Amino acid sequence: MIVNINWKAPVVNSALLSLLGMTLLVNPISTYANEQAETTQSATQIMKFDPRNEKFEPDHPEQYQSWKNTSKSEHITDALQSDPNMVILWAGYGFAKDYNAPRGHFYAVTDVRNTLRTGGPKDAKSGPMPMACWSCKSPDVPRVIDERGEDGYFDGKWSRLGSQIINPIGCADCHDTQSDDFKDGKPALRVARPFASRAMHAIDRDFDKQDRFGQQSQVCGQCHVEYYFQKDKKNAVKFPWDKGVDVDSIEKYYDEIGFSDWINPLSKAPMLKAQHPEYETWQMGIHGKNNVACVDCHMPKVKNKQGKVYTDHKVGNPFDRFEDTCAQCHTQDKQSMMDIVKSRKDKVQEMKLIAEKQLVAAHFEAKAAWEAGATEAEMKDILMDIRHAQWRWDYAIASHGVHMHAPEVALRVLGTSVDRATDARTKLIRVLAKHGITDPIQIPDISTKEKAQAALGMDMKGMNQEKDDFLKNVIPEWDKEADIREATYPQ
Repeated sequence: MIVNINWKAPVVNSALLSLLGMTLLVNPISTYANEQAETTQSATQIMKFDPRNEKFEPDHPEQYQSWKNTSKSEHITDALQSDPNMVILWAGYGFAKDYNAPRGHFYAVTDVRNTLRTGGPKDAKSGPMPMACWSCKSPDVPRVIDERGEDGYFDGKWSRLGSQIINPIGCADCHDTQSDDFKDGKPALRVARPFASRAMHAIDRDFDKQDRFGQQSQVCGQCHVEYYFQKDKKNAVKFPWDKGVDVDSIEKYYDEIGFSDWINPLSKAPMLKAQHPEYETWQMGIHGKNNVACVDCHMPKVKNKQGKVYTDHKVGNPFDRFEDTCAQCHTQDKQSMMDIVKSRKDKVQEMKLIAEKQLVAAHFEAKAAWEAGATEAEMKDILMDIRHAQWRWDYAIASHGVHMHAPEVALRVLGTSVDRATDARTKLIRVLAKHGITDPIQIPDISTKEKAQAALGMDMKGMNQEKDDFLKNVIPEWDKEADIREATYPQ
């Protein structure tokens, strides 16, 4: 049986809303978010996880400044504008609201605050998403877990500890910043999140047993992965790797535990949302198989003006620093390499759109079948085909850079997506005919993001207003409380 897991804000009566509105200024959301745990860090102690990236600038100036350069990724790319099919595929789920391409690490906290997916909570118990949505956005996350335990961190809504998760992805996410090695200029790498350590153990890749290349990739792999929220464990993060990291093994794992992220309201299929399985697809591609670590391509070693070598922390496109990345191994010139990558990307994009066309049709045809009187028994296998087809499409397209990391994996997975979507549609033809529907099912105009959202009846104006109010009234309170708290940290 597939379990529907769907994050929804609780219903609040009008009297309570009025009370909240009257008391927001004297009892803001930040008073909830700043709740104290029994194990709160004393200001006189050395912090195991100091989340303040700027604190490490004096001893590591080049690394800090190159990290700060990720702030230059200012442009926001709305993937739904360029591909409105995805609005339909994610109908009923947060990604149908917005899906902006990821920016630099500097913006990790800002972007999760701004996205419509996290809503506009008015108190510590409202909003559509759980606390787990912060888990890869900040070094404050391992700090809070260290102070409160995983249950104390994961429990509750995303807004509960909003004033605690302030600093964007940085030093303490990947380094043991209190170690003598780090102070001496050595990497001192670590996996800071306990749920990531457990996942690495599940695939027999314990961090302390890895060589330098394996450890370098694992610090990236604690976040650039597929994961889900365990509803029976306070929505704790878990990587679904118990059976393996490939698309088939993860699919089998989810099916066996009866997990789904949400129910698509058109087809009523129990859906899976892939996150960003870069670590999984990288290790199956040519670079992963040859022990080429993430940092070799995305954080190369470079020289400062004095000739000192350091690791460039401006994580970005390897072609931006071709001589320090690709050219270290490949003999082709930059243009030749770019042409190869473009060819692979075009092929993946072509298969992506083919799969989407089949999936969009399957969702609308399933909707028509239900409306025509189809039974659950008639639809059971069809819904599973849609679930598996879309999971495979998502696993491929949500893996950023898959056309470079493992294009052959992406093409195979997308091919199986098309195959399963075609199976669903073939079965739907028979069900529709059985219930007297023989004409092709008409799909509404979904040629733009706005038209696709309108076709689903989404109140985008209301969502945007809710978010604007949240950013205007709540975020300043979170930041104010954070400043007060961090003033007590060891200097």
